[in-house]
Amino acid sequence: MRAGLAIGTAITAIIALSSCASNEAGGSGSGSSSSASTATLSGQLNGQGSSAQGNAQTQWIKDFQTANSGVTINYNPVGSGAGRTAFEQGGAQYAGSDTYLSSAEVGGTFALCNGKGIDLPDYISPIALAFNVKGVSSLNLDATTLAKIFSGKITTWNDPAIKALNSGANLPATKIDPVHRSDKSGTTHNFTDYLNKTAPSVWTNKGDDTFPYKTGEGAQGTSGVVAAIKGGNGTIGYIDNSQVGSLTVAKVKVGSTFVAPSADGAAKAAEAGTVESGRDASDFAIDVNRTTTDPTQWPITLISNLIVCKQYKDPSVGKLVGAYATYVTSTEGQAAGAKVAGSAPMSAALIAKVQAVAKAIK
Repeated sequence: MRAGLAIGTAITAIIALSSCASNEAGGSGSGSSSSASTATLSGQLNGQGSSAQGNAQTQWIKDFQTANSGVTINYNPVGSGAGRTAFEQGGAQYAGSDTYLSSAEVGGTFALCNGKGIDLPDYISPIALAFNVKGVSSLNLDATTLAKIFSGKITTWNDPAIKALNSGANLPATKIDPVHRSDKSGTTHNFTDYLNKTAPSVWTNKGDDTFPYKTGEGAQGTSGVVAAIKGGNGTIGYIDNSQVGSLTVAKVKVGSTFVAPSADGAAKAAEAGTVESGRDASDFAIDVNRTTTDPTQWPITLISNLIVCKQYKDPSVGKLVGAYATYVTSTEGQAAGAKVAGSAPMSAALIAKVQAVAKAIK
């Protein structure tokens, strides 16, 4: 059973890449009360997890450290699965994850928590299908064809199924090299969940952090997938839209329309999301409607989370995590993340709910 949750109004974000060092001066968080700036804040936090959040985390850390010079925050984008494991075992004070904690994980133990870990949404972004096929500058695909490509059932770019979706296109006989994540990845979970929900007769596996087939080419992290797509011919892979750069992106059929990924589409998909019932009221485990036929919604959207303790065993850690989570999920923090990563800021309504939880972390 799930209860509906209106997540927010669509806001078109500027897509820009950032590789700023986390200790650089400046940043949009330096002058706002939402950044929880206070002379009493000091110490170090270590986070691990989602590489999709990587650019946004860099900006958030930069802004927060500018406002709080006594604080050092390190974030290692090792992937969502590794981040959740590190947090559960006490190797990180917070995790970034493109999937929320599973029921099994919620039922387990959390080394740093008095109680359980919780999910706080902080990053909404479209997943893009980037490709590199010599002579092909545009590409239309649908869910069934994508499922067949990534499961190895369609192996060349001039396959009749692809040609039928791209009338008049000069598609080569080049072998398709589907690139997938080799590590446990929340981006993989979101993409495979989309394939399972929209093409279940082809993609019979449920969404999972681990890619289920031995097809194509595996690559470590988002950066590894990007490098593999760029370095090959006939390649296609799924990546967070913030990491697309100069790569070409396919359009995907939603309803009867072929659409490209966008922050606006991700925001509208998030608005139609639902939150899992039966969890702590402080836990925002949100699902996206993968089978929407509304072309204004991008169904391959990830809602990434900060995974934190509601109460830490060490109050000094709780104070720092609470302050950082409060900034990240603030209107200002969301705008900063959107500016560098092209993500969709959370709605004012969701921000208010998440902020209430973040400010109560101890």
